[in-house]
Amino acid sequence: MASGAARSSRSRPAGHSGVLPASTAAAAGGGVGVQHADKLKIFKTDKFDPDSYVQSKCHTMTEKEIRHLCSYLQDLKKASAEEMRTSVYANYAAFIRTSKEISELERELLSIRNLLNTESALIHGLSEGIQIDSLIIGPEDSTEDTISTIEYQELSEIQKWHMDFPDKLDVLLAERRVDEALDALDEAERIAVDAEKKQTLATADIVALKGVISDNRQKLSDQLAEAACQSSTCGIELRAAASALKRLGDGPRAHSLLLSAHNQRLQSKIQTTRPSSTGHSVAYTASLAKQVFSVIANALSDSMEVFGDEPSYASELVTWATKQAMEFTLLVKRHALGSCAAAGGLRAAAKCVQIALGYTSLLEARGLSLSAVLLKQFRPCVEQALESNLRRIEESTSALAAADDWTLTYPPTGIRTFARASAGNLALQPKLSSSAHRFNSMVQDFFEDVGPLLSLQLGGSIMHGLLKIFNTYVDLLVSALPGSMDDEANLEGLGNKIVCMAETEEQQLALLANASLLAEELLPRAAMKLSSVNQASMGSMRIRGPDKQNRAEQREWKRKLQHMVDKLRDSFCRQHALDLIFTEEGDTHLSAEMYINMDNNAEETDWVPSLIFQELYTKLNRMAGIAAEMFVGRERFATLLMMRLTETVILWLSDDQTFWEEIEEGPRALGPLGLQQFYLDMQFVILFGQGRFLSRHVHSVILHIIDRAMAAFSATGLDPDSALPSDDWFIEVAQDSISRISGRARPATSEREVLSPTASVSAQSVSSARSHGSS
Repeated sequence: MASGAARSSRSRPAGHSGVLPASTAAAAGGGVGVQHADKLKIFKTDKFDPDSYVQSKCHTMTEKEIRHLCSYLQDLKKASAEEMRTSVYANYAAFIRTSKEISELERELLSIRNLLNTESALIHGLSEGIQIDSLIIGPEDSTEDTISTIEYQELSEIQKWHMDFPDKLDVLLAERRVDEALDALDEAERIAVDAEKKQTLATADIVALKGVISDNRQKLSDQLAEAACQSSTCGIELRAAASALKRLGDGPRAHSLLLSAHNQRLQSKIQTTRPSSTGHSVAYTASLAKQVFSVIANALSDSMEVFGDEPSYASELVTWATKQAMEFTLLVKRHALGSCAAAGGLRAAAKCVQIALGYTSLLEARGLSLSAVLLKQFRPCVEQALESNLRRIEESTSALAAADDWTLTYPPTGIRTFARASAGNLALQPKLSSSAHRFNSMVQDFFEDVGPLLSLQLGGSIMHGLLKIFNTYVDLLVSALPGSMDDEANLEGLGNKIVCMAETEEQQLALLANASLLAEELLPRAAMKLSSVNQASMGSMRIRGPDKQNRAEQREWKRKLQHMVDKLRDSFCRQHALDLIFTEEGDTHLSAEMYINMDNNAEETDWVPSLIFQELYTKLNRMAGIAAEMFVGRERFATLLMMRLTETVILWLSDDQTFWEEIEEGPRALGPLGLQQFYLDMQFVILFGQGRFLSRHVHSVILHIIDRAMAAFSATGLDPDSALPSDDWFIEVAQDSISRISGRARPATSEREVLSPTASVSAQSVSSARSHGSS
């Protein structure tokens, strides 16, 4: 069955559903129970060889499949152990109650048996007495002879022992010679059984002997119980008393007294352990944990030494230890964790939990697991401390953002980063603005504080909380963009928070530098400390190791961080695109009229790209220069940012329904000069964006736009190819404009033809669009 579970879909034959092939199962012809019985026959034989069976089932499996099988079986083993452990804990109370009822029932049965034996012996003695009386009734001389014989007959050894036994036992009990008293009682039990069997004692004497034994057993049991309850009784004496009680046949009482004695000692120690103040919560937790768990450890040792690992006693011990651990957590929550959580003292709260779990781990090594009790009780307080800390980080960062001048600097002295600042590794230090430095420092401290909390399985809450406060910080950065203040939704999300505005392009790019460096490097580095947390359950029992799952969760977490950075980047690009497209009065720099009206202008046209696209190129060049200094080592982010800005402008043109309605359906058609200008603008964007500011997607969008404009021109009955100059002309004008704006001189024509593969590629792209539009 294990072999069948691990086979991959490639190696599993069709119809396979277990140990036997489908044909064999079908041939059985019986019900489901018969089929399962047939499948299990192989495991019931005395000659079953597991190694041979595994070899027969796994010889066709690959090494990877076998590793997956082993991993799968290990996961099944862990899941089964955890389920059994949970089930045992869930049923402890019922088990203890049933065990106690059984013990009480056994004691009652024993009492009934003793009572029946006593009554039987009494009846037997009475009947013998009557028979003896009837036999001795006779002549007076016969009676006198019998009395005379008994008076002068010598007592036997057993009769002498029977007469001396009560006095001897009283002496042993008075002198508290427990072991000798137990030996004497055991010997008396043996003699009574032997005397009854061999009839060496009269029945009345046997009944009397059994009464003496029973009374003295009870007397010794009470004496031992009283000694066990004394606070002055040391550990050796306590174990001796419990062992003696167990030997007397009163094991349940002995174990209860043993735990009661340890509980009495524990309560006495707790009374002497008092918190001095709220500032000493860690010291109080350490002192209290030492007292509580040392007593539990002693009780565990005593129980195992006297009673072994008998299930009923072990279960009672676990129940008692769980109760003590519960009381310990309540005291810690009341005097330590509660105040820490309310004040946001995450480090102190984490230290308290770590100390407590450290003591429980010592008990787990001896087979007693109490960590689940502590985790369940401590979790709410720790979550409260987590929320308080995250709120403090958020509020501190917001306050600093109100005074941040958005200038990137190296971390000041005393600010924590992912590397130690020194003259040799200064380049490794992150350049951030003041609020971002503080945010990073607090996050670094936060992750160090939550390190001891890994066992609480709070990884998911921690990472989600960090995403939340980072999203709040990104919202602050978005609100620092001048155009974002017009967004009512953004204002509602900020509430009453005030942010210093980023007026210049340098300051606005600094916002993106803050967010990108935090999301791509600093926060993931800090989160690596929690790479082993948040282990999900087996779920559908897919074969997937914890490492693979952790990597998937880390990738998802980083993706969410990047999504927040993209939100800031899109806001940045949208603002600058709108600044290019619209004037301060709300008019547009990019409209259909600017192309349609060109054919109505009789003056000679100066063929240069439209002003909006020249300004776009100028802005991209200027920002690229600033970004080169800000995004050292992260040039790809700067390149994608410039591409995103170009894409925002081009997509606005592509999606502007008013623009295309006037071009395609307006009262005035697009003329040859207007088409030529539009064609030049698009060629200009392709040339300056190729390899720097233009993605493949935007390139295809531009070709589609050209296609659409040429189709609108063709709808007037004119041929676009006859109305447009050659492609070389457009490339020449566009490159002249690029050289003029960038301030770089153009190479000679022959040299330019050899050194400019971009121009030929662009010409081919535009030629393709022209031929497609004319067709």
